[in-house]
Amino acid sequence: MLDLKLIRDAEAEVRAALARRGVPADLDAVLGTDQRRRRLVTEVETLKRQRNAASEEIGKLKKSGEDTAAKQAAVKALGGQIAALDEELQRADQELQALLLTIPNLPHKSVSDGKGAKDNLIVRSYGQTRRFGFKPKTHLELVERLGILDFERAARLAGAGFPLFVGLGAALERALIQFMLDLHVKQHGYTEVSPPFVVNSAAMTGTGQLPKMAADMYYLAGDDLYLIPTAEVPVTNIYREEIIQRPLPIYLTAYSPCFRREAGAAGRETRGLIRVHQFDKVELVKFVEPETSYAELESLVANAEDVLQRLGLTYRVLALCAADLSFAAAKCYDIELWAPGQEAWLEVSSCSNFESFQARRAGIRYRTKAGKVDYVHTLNGSGVALARLMVAILENGQTADGAVELPEALAPYLGGVRRLQPDQNAKL
Repeated sequence: MLDLKLIRDAEAEVRAALARRGVPADLDAVLGTDQRRRRLVTEVETLKRQRNAASEEIGKLKKSGEDTAAKQAAVKALGGQIAALDEELQRADQELQALLLTIPNLPHKSVSDGKGAKDNLIVRSYGQTRRFGFKPKTHLELVERLGILDFERAARLAGAGFPLFVGLGAALERALIQFMLDLHVKQHGYTEVSPPFVVNSAAMTGTGQLPKMAADMYYLAGDDLYLIPTAEVPVTNIYREEIIQRPLPIYLTAYSPCFRREAGAAGRETRGLIRVHQFDKVELVKFVEPETSYAELESLVANAEDVLQRLGLTYRVLALCAADLSFAAAKCYDIELWAPGQEAWLEVSSCSNFESFQARRAGIRYRTKAGKVDYVHTLNGSGVALARLMVAILENGQTADGAVELPEALAPYLGGVRRLQPDQNAKL
């Protein structure tokens, strides 16, 4: 959420920054409602002062034995006016809050202009795209031959977009999760947490998923709970409505399944693991002081990159332009893996600095060195998402005979298994 004082005091700058996003943001409604609210506050305070003064006068008159019936009636009438204005003020507060929740974050000054994903800038690349002496298969062809995924049975269980890993496929998924958690905890200094996989509306609002992305979420209406779209939501909300008492920075990492309806994704890649409704992910979340948050963003990206480097995968890092930023982000880097079977780059991580945007929505504060209470800056990134990571590992590691060579870094987590072969896997 943007600081209302910033909107008031720097209206032109805020409008210009929002225009860079290329999405409508009704600042006129925000400012109009704010003015109405402030007018109501003034009216209520004026009437309360009048009532207090009249009540004091009535007390003096009663002591002197004078008739105060008319003045008491006037005070009662003032009370009725105040009650009506208080109700109107409460409605204005609610309207203003609802309007502020629809305004996206402002792009950081270092974020480039652009109209969409095609204008994102490639910051750096790692590795070389592999050259094959044969036509590389897609991961769909590979998993069918290897027997490590069963999409047909999964569809009977839950519909399309929900994978069923089998045997070494399930073991590989588990190995990747453990490998990443160990790396982030032991090498990068994160503390592991295991959060709930459902959250309430307040948590979803705090990180910015609600109200904008409600259609993409799985909602349990009877309980007012949502299946989490990412561990970012519960982990960031750990400190919701708190003044953090620990020294900053705080680094947290968590594994979770992620659930997304992907509403509006018709016509995009929906077969296999490219776009699914449930996938596993290891998430990285930071709570930091404002003056360090952009240095922390760079180190966050480096932590995610380290995963891919240790797995020997080819990737590139993109700096998103203003029009491609998520609703809550002030700056974001995407990391994309090369998938030769798809002949495409697949996003496996987004690393974002939200500045104080999420903290204002969720009421997450800290005490500065000077003793002042202020909002923290929050950051998060995928460290990394597993569905497309699995695609890249399978398609880059494939051999001419349909086997897959696995990254050496995973051998300790797979009992020494370094190769997936046809007829090697357990059957359902």
